[in-house]
Amino acid sequence: MMKYELLVFDWDGTLLDSAGAIVRAIQCACRDLDLPVPDDGRARHVIGLGLVDALSHAVPELPAERYQAMVERYRFHYLSRDNELTLFDGVPDMLKGLLEDGHTLAVATGKSRLGLERALDHSGLRPLFQASRCADECHSKPHPQMLDELMSEFGAAKSSTLMIGDTSHDLLMASKAELTHQFVKHLRMRLRVTLIGATRCLEQRPQP
Repeated sequence: MMKYELLVFDWDGTLLDSAGAIVRAIQCACRDLDLPVPDDGRARHVIGLGLVDALSHAVPELPAERYQAMVERYRFHYLSRDNELTLFDGVPDMLKGLLEDGHTLAVATGKSRLGLERALDHSGLRPLFQASRCADECHSKPHPQMLDELMSEFGAAKSSTLMIGDTSHDLLMASKAELTHQFVKHLRMRLRVTLIGATRCLEQRPQP
């Protein structure tokens, strides 16, 4: 019997090399609206949260009545170049191998449903995932709702579910759901997902 039946992946920064694009989109949106521009570290820290939560943390000076304008400018800058983003090297083959080994693959992301659907199509990974949860249909990370719903959908026990992500928000969400968590650091570290009978290693580098 395999150790983990349900593997839940974060998207941005875990499968897709998109962190830099998200940071730039937040900063450009702030400039458009004459708001204080967060530095790279502050903007990067909110990756993985739902968009409204992310923007409120990255730009605490943002008044509530300007959230929608900020969201629109962020989406304008991000979507204008999202088709240029690449998966980390080896991701498709790794996911196909895990699927062939009998694992159920799912996504838990801070993206909106529309954003994830667009990303699944652009990346070609849609056929590999059996389910997903997004921040506009669940509580934002680190609330455990996304993981709780995915486990319920597949009847997966906590002991047989693994959360794989690259931020503290993923780690805390997994902790709140009482799950094992595999932390991924990019760009040049190896992701090791340990399964019964095999260890898959992935060199995390952007595709050329």
